[in-house]
Amino acid sequence: MPNDDLMADMYLLVDQMCNDAGLNWYELSNWAKPGKECLHNIAYWKSANWWGLGPGAHSHVDRKRFWNVKHPTAYKQKLFAGESPIADSEELTAEQLRDESIMLAIRMRTGLALSLLSDTAKDNLAGYKSSGHLEIINDAIQLTAQGRLIADRLVREALA
Repeated sequence: MPNDDLMADMYLLVDQMCNDAGLNWYELSNWAKPGKECLHNIAYWKSANWWGLGPGAHSHVDRKRFWNVKHPTAYKQKLFAGESPIADSEELTAEQLRDESIMLAIRMRTGLALSLLSDTAKDNLAGYKSSGHLEIINDAIQLTAQGRLIADRLVREALA
């Protein structure tokens, strides 16, 4: 595995190449022409509802996640027997939903609404604004290119 500095340099190079090609970053690892962002992935990142169809597919409806049996033959047998192919499920708590919203929103260009953060989290993140890792635009935290390099650290600070 390349070292962290090399990976950061490679990320910034890809970011610059995408920008030069008219592609804007809209999620930590995604770039697109304006108006051509992947709505399918954005639905995941905004915790929208989705249904997964097929063996091993995952679904998310309101606060509940569920997933189908993985093996294609078992999936087919369940369907032909008139049984649900759902293997298991979980219901997310309010805290899990909040944490997931923070973790996903901070990765997006649209940013993380300040209203989702505790005062402690706001204090934790304050220094990253002055260091150039994030900006506050329209009452939302938005990562700079340098901030995207330490996104996981910023998520941990935001979850405080």
